[in-house]
Amino acid sequence: MVARQLRRRGIRDSRVLAAMSRVPREAFVPAASRHRAYDDGALPLGHGQTISQPYVVAAMCELLELRGDERVLEVGTGSGYAAAVLDELAALVVSVEVIPELAATARVALVETGHADVEVRTGDGSLGDACESFDAILVSAAAPELPALLVERLADGGRLVCPVGPPSGQRLVFVERRGDQTTTTAGLRCRFVPLRGVAGHPD
Repeated sequence: MVARQLRRRGIRDSRVLAAMSRVPREAFVPAASRHRAYDDGALPLGHGQTISQPYVVAAMCELLELRGDERVLEVGTGSGYAAAVLDELAALVVSVEVIPELAATARVALVETGHADVEVRTGDGSLGDACESFDAILVSAAAPELPALLVERLADGGRLVCPVGPPSGQRLVFVERRGDQTTTTAGLRCRFVPLRGVAGHPD
């Protein structure tokens, strides 16, 4: 996976490549799909959700440029796989999942794979948290537009990656905060399940 799906497509961050090689993806995939855990694509989790394609997880993590001392927020825990990769790259990871059943399953998988320090919360992650700021935010579901409340939760120098666009297809949007200013760049085409919650797509 690392050689064929990541390096070959241009992932160069050595820390991201090492993290992706350490995290056992099969532990986060439903039993019926484990023979496909390293396929070059997303896989269904149930509840209308998916575990993202390995390359997309790597690309999003690479954009965050994590060095190991950051506080990271993930919106959309899903299987817990991206949270586990982030845990390999950062000091603290908080992951928020709106579907209680997925949050519970993710907690188990994270503990079993040595990522028990990841804090999985159940709730609307699109709201952020007015009492906390984060050095990096990764949104693992598609928002109709950039969630302003999450941008507000970025610390100075912080970075956010979020798929933005309609359910039919999005682009990864990268935001960086410097003081009171933010810069926004649209990049990789992608397709995520819709973000749920206040800043998500209407049901």
